[in-house]
Amino acid sequence: MEASIIKIGNSKGLRLSKTILEKYNIKDKVEMILEKGQIILKPIDKPRENWEQAFKKMRENDDDKLLLSDVFEDENLEEWN
Repeated sequence: MEASIIKIGNSKGLRLSKTILEKYNIKDKVEMILEKGQIILKPIDKPRENWEQAFKKMRENDDDKLLLSDVFEDENLEEWN
């Protein structure tokens, strides 16, 4: 199948027909895989799939610490009472 590249603002894009979007269940996002001179578009069904496993692994590696303190040194907590 041949498709045209179209101008979208300062960029260019690929327009997919309604039929293709429905057939492959493409919603708002796709995964773009670049390999061996090809561009493969893969529908993203569950954007947060496998997050639970990744979080468990982070906990096991002790990588789940806060990057910033939730209370700043100069913060006056009494003004919130």
